[in-house]
Amino acid sequence: MRAEALSTREAEGEIRVFAQYERDFVEEADVVVVGSGPSGSVVTYELAKAGHRVLLVEEGPPFTPKDFRIDGNVSMARTMREGGLRSTTGTFMPVMQAICLGGASLINSAMCVRPPKFVFDDWSTRFDLERTTRGDLDPHYDAVGEFLGIAPTPDAVQGRRNMLFREGCDALGYSSEPVPRNVQGCRGSGECFTGCRPRAKQSMDISYIPEAMKLGARVLTSLQVQRVLGTRRRVWGVEGQVVEPFTGRASHAFRINARLVVLAAGCMATPVLLQRSGDLANESRQVGQNLQFHPGCAVAGVFPDEVDPLFGATQSYHSLDFLREGFKLETMWSSPAALAVRTPGMGADLLRHLGELPRTVIWDAIGSTHRSVGSVRARSEGLDPVIRWSLNEDDAKLMLRAVHVLTEIFFAAGAEKVMPGVHGLPEEITSTLGAQAIGDHPIRPRDLVMASSHVFCTTRMHGDAAKGVVDEIGRCHGFDNLFIADTGIFPRCPSVNPMYTVMALAHRQAQAIREQI
Repeated sequence: MRAEALSTREAEGEIRVFAQYERDFVEEADVVVVGSGPSGSVVTYELAKAGHRVLLVEEGPPFTPKDFRIDGNVSMARTMREGGLRSTTGTFMPVMQAICLGGASLINSAMCVRPPKFVFDDWSTRFDLERTTRGDLDPHYDAVGEFLGIAPTPDAVQGRRNMLFREGCDALGYSSEPVPRNVQGCRGSGECFTGCRPRAKQSMDISYIPEAMKLGARVLTSLQVQRVLGTRRRVWGVEGQVVEPFTGRASHAFRINARLVVLAAGCMATPVLLQRSGDLANESRQVGQNLQFHPGCAVAGVFPDEVDPLFGATQSYHSLDFLREGFKLETMWSSPAALAVRTPGMGADLLRHLGELPRTVIWDAIGSTHRSVGSVRARSEGLDPVIRWSLNEDDAKLMLRAVHVLTEIFFAAGAEKVMPGVHGLPEEITSTLGAQAIGDHPIRPRDLVMASSHVFCTTRMHGDAAKGVVDEIGRCHGFDNLFIADTGIFPRCPSVNPMYTVMALAHRQAQAIREQI
């Protein structure tokens, strides 16, 4: 389905921006959805299609191609929480989370991957989930996939840096495949992380949200929800303040009265919001607990000849060969400004490395670090969370193993040197013999340079109300009309990129919710 871009006001629905709020206000709806990322947008569309009056609330602004900034550092400051500087305490790790209409879909790499059956078997067994098998969710994946046109990335837009990954995997006998992505007409510009200027990526702001508006849904941006209004078993709406994009300056107050509330604010914001609302939905004491990540480690390889790294889909080839071992391998690219932050050396050494960028390829690994668990808590003031998380020593070994495998793939693909980015190892490794030192390295969690945008489990799904926050359809235990639809409801890491799964779960939730309103 080819979706239309948003205008500031559509005949069928409405999108309101900061400049249009002139006073305090109260709105009425059947359903208020808090958060316009992938899950919130799916719920909004499906409930609007069922004929309900839906209000979609988003704290961030809408972006159009003229608003995108190619400089990765500037882009992160504009589109991410805390100016792109959010991080964990314990083991330091940057945490990248969006604040914009469409949420992470605007600035992610569009990877849509279904977890293997064993992931859902594990979820079902460990967390008393009877209807969350891969077979149960496949129809919902199919529906989302058809709507967005999800398909494997064609070779024509892979570029040399992605094809080298395939060549290296083939040489070592590892399986690899093109990544399924929610794109239409990708040009291989590699600008996914800073906003797709050609608008090929079917982010929520040009796909689900406009289609929901045609069905009568209304979209209110620049609204920071600060409290869910409710008691022990029922909620009746949300309230907060209008906030200015980029500055966070508060202006007018608002309240939205609704028969049903869906929190899709994200794995960090949803638990903080519940905590700020009188510790709502927390009889299990699990709100904000069980925090898990997919930490990511990037490895750079330099090849003898230019590889034109600026061309090619951002992340469009991957290997699922090591999922049972606990990690996934991917290709990736980012803007040179962002890459410079992680490039080793200073002065002349730094300039030398930057001069090698035309011959440089970046690949990364994400780990299912199940043994590394943290928490999210509200601060004394504001809505930005305190994030406590430490990388377990065994999980650090897992990530080092992934770095080692990536290094081997680089040399198998013909790299002349590899920069593993691990403290205590050489900045540059120039042979497969030298790569053996990675496996022997006595790794410490603080030795790894990591970052993550995949966050889970802070309002986890569990069949036992004493051990989780929501049931299998995302309804808060003990409540009739309060739902959560974001990656916080995942009971455990999903082993692969989470967007497709959270959208499939949201599609299933919407089918259940629409019968209850």
